Amino acid sequence: MVLNAGISQSLDLTCSQLTFVSDDVLAQTQLEELWMDDNQITEIPEEISCLIHLKRLSAYKNKLRVLPESLYSLTSLERINFSANKLSSLSNSVGNLKNLQVLDVNHNELVELPESIGNLKNLRFLYLAGNHLESLPQSLENFKKLAYLNISHGKFKTLPECIGSMENLIELRIYNNMIVFIPNCITNILKLKEIHAMNNQINALSDTIGRLRNLRKLMLENNQLRTLPESIGDLKSLTDLDLRANKLTSLPETIGNLKSLRFLDLRDNKLISLPSSLRNLTNLEKIDVRLNKGLVIPECFQEFEQRGCSVFY
Repeated sequence: MVLNAGISQSLDLTCSQLTFVSDDVLAQTQLEELWMDDNQITEIPEEISCLIHLKRLSAYKNKLRVLPESLYSLTSLERINFSANKLSSLSNSVGNLKNLQVLDVNHNELVELPESIGNLKNLRFLYLAGNHLESLPQSLENFKKLAYLNISHGKFKTLPECIGSMENLIELRIYNNMIVFIPNCITNILKLKEIHAMNNQINALSDTIGRLRNLRKLMLENNQLRTLPESIGDLKSLTDLDLRANKLTSLPETIGNLKSLRFLDLRDNKLISLPSSLRNLTNLEKIDVRLNKGLVIPECFQEFEQRGCSVFY
């Protein structure tokens, strides 16, 4: 069914048990939105190029293995969702989609991206999770408008340096990889608000981490951290700090400078004492220190509980 909303034309074929894209669909050349999610489509025909007004194209959860070359002629496209398919590559022609703002290819079988992807200078959201990627093209340093990047569930051992050039990045998701170190380049992204880096092999944070004054969430569960840099106390906007399941033996006194902190998870580390500066965390709503054998519980925990903070030990 074609739905008209103002001047926009949209066709929603979600969950229609489709195995192919019919000629009737391709004949609707005024379409601006085409939704074909959750079907059994194995290929998109070259004739998709007839839909020259298309701005949004979504074929999430199908059986696509390859995309037609003609797709990349649809330069009006602003949003594409081909997540949960079986794509093994993107054409070098993807760089033609100069108006693209959202590209979602989560949970495919991509092993690399073409350098031309760096031509997508209007891109704001890039979803690459659940592929076989080990690196990103250096051309991604051109992504000056990118606000969200997800490379989780991949095969990254290092954080690509090009990320440090994404000056408008707000949220970075890199969890479930094999990353060992968060490099200095990350601290160039001064607008960054969230880093989700759980389930990696991170053994150290950069001494310059404190430059991220807008950072609100730092999620580092299940890594290999033994220490934290003193500069972590400079993260004045931090509200959530998750350090569960690391190898921390102590915390710096500067952690008491995190006056915006609401949630602090220290479970399953090797802590035997906590800094006295913790009592300065006046906005703390929950602190969890369970599974730290031999930890001496500080007196400030009573103060926390008296003012309504949830304390687990």
